[in-house]
Amino acid sequence: MFLVGLTGGIAAGKSTVASLWESLGASIVDADVLAREAVAPGSAGLAAVAETFDGVLTADDDLDRKALAARVFEDPAARTKLESIVHPIVRKLSGKYISEAKTPVVVYVVPLLVEADVDLPFDYVVTVEAPEPEQVKRLVATRGMTEAEALARIKSQTSAGHRANRADVILNSNQDKELLMRDARLLFERLQEMAK
Repeated sequence: MFLVGLTGGIAAGKSTVASLWESLGASIVDADVLAREAVAPGSAGLAAVAETFDGVLTADDDLDRKALAARVFEDPAARTKLESIVHPIVRKLSGKYISEAKTPVVVYVVPLLVEADVDLPFDYVVTVEAPEPEQVKRLVATRGMTEAEALARIKSQTSAGHRANRADVILNSNQDKELLMRDARLLFERLQEMAK
């Protein structure tokens, strides 16, 4: 197994690259999906979050993600508390799913690879980057955020420079999608060769 860490800023294009690589034969393990699993209805993770943060459950005892996000993205201490609950569960789940993958190239999509100090034995790390104004534009257009909310989300992550320092290669998503797909496809061919 050849383990690739795929990271990048919010709305930079990680999911687009991951989808392409999955279509080309990679196994994808997504930390955001695992974070949702960690706080699924009835889970110990959700119980711990509800105990720590008042008023973050819906009437159906599901997580009110918008209410929780409003709390943690304005308060670094609250975000640290949330991460102390969710990150250990995500680490355990990621190890399980990565070890069960059956393809030569396994990609762990992890936005907070640097911030969470993910110490998996990556063979290669890729970061997908876009300029901040482009990230804001995408977040406003695709997720219905205000510009202020978008900037707060971007600022809650580490800088592109810190991610670049950890990466073996940077994919530039500040270009036509077709060009990003071309670059990502060529890179995946290299990853497949390295996995042999």
